[in-house]
Amino acid sequence: MGRHLLVVHHSRTGTTASLRDALLAGVAGVGGAVTVRSLPTVDAGAWDVRWAEAVVLCSPARFGYMSGALKDFFERIYHPCLEHTAGLPYALVVKGDTDVDGALASVERIVAGLRWRTFAPPVTVVGALTGAGLDAAAALGATAAASLDAGML
Repeated sequence: MGRHLLVVHHSRTGTTASLRDALLAGVAGVGGAVTVRSLPTVDAGAWDVRWAEAVVLCSPARFGYMSGALKDFFERIYHPCLEHTAGLPYALVVKGDTDVDGALASVERIVAGLRWRTFAPPVTVVGALTGAGLDAAAALGATAAASLDAGML
């Protein structure tokens, strides 16, 4: 039986999309029986979250906060998922030009209310996107896939 990973992402300039692509390559590199549903924040909904056995959220940092599109995603799924996804493993990828602290804190507040649990430290990139940032995103994808496949999440 396959396991289910949901990747919810938003990218306006393409750098967060590059991190998402590296994450997905990391998932694919593991093999196994993990089915990935990768959706833009505007298309992802409560049904997708309830389908998932783990979630990775990818967002740019905007004005000291998560992207507005990711906040909209949370607003749409919060109440429909609140009583059904407690304990859901999640991880976070955030790209910011000057910092990511506010974006991290804002997501962490919302997922705390949902009672989701982190399964890996966040991947954060501040400033220019480098190979190290892409490698960290790929490693997160591989960790998610391997952990799901092994039944650890």
